[in-house]
Amino acid sequence: MKISSVEFAGATLRPGQYPRLSQPEVAFAGRSNVGKSSLINRLLNRKIARTSQTPGRTRQLNFFTINQVLTFVDLPGYGYAKVAKSERAAWRRLIEDYLIHAPNLCGVVIILDIRRGPEAEEAALADFLAYHDRPFLFVATKCDKLKRNQREKRRHSLMQQIGGEPLLLFSARDGCGTAALWQAMLALTAGQPATPDTNSRSDA
Repeated sequence: MKISSVEFAGATLRPGQYPRLSQPEVAFAGRSNVGKSSLINRLLNRKIARTSQTPGRTRQLNFFTINQVLTFVDLPGYGYAKVAKSERAAWRRLIEDYLIHAPNLCGVVIILDIRRGPEAEEAALADFLAYHDRPFLFVATKCDKLKRNQREKRRHSLMQQIGGEPLLLFSARDGCGTAALWQAMLALTAGQPATPDTNSRSDA
């Protein structure tokens, strides 16, 4: 997708207080420090989501409108233990409220680190989304950390761990998987199943 404009459309720390937008929305969810912000920046070919070596920096829902036709929603990272339990509980309430009630939400990109794979939080999130009839797709980031002949083997292993769901490979560093992820997200916004051809070459 050719990006002609990206606009910050608002942010919120409180459930229910979301920007009033008309575009379809795709949300991005992942553990803290999984590479979520880097993935968003690579997709848009510009730095709009803040990256940091310190996990847990994204603490609100951030909305970015692309080409006036689509909105990305950057969700707070989960699974980061070095904050107060009350703050983690607030993040969870905020995320769950959005995922349940957002009228324009078309799908959620669940991000994994290809080296770590899914943990309990990813499984719980997928179950939560399925229960509420929210489409989702899995993306494994940082595939540049593995040799090319290791990537497919690792992808198949991870797919078994996520119940056979399709899994895209992605690298914010070299752009691996950018085109395939855009294709899958646009299918979600069109109300189509996000079933990318994961056997095809995953390049930009």
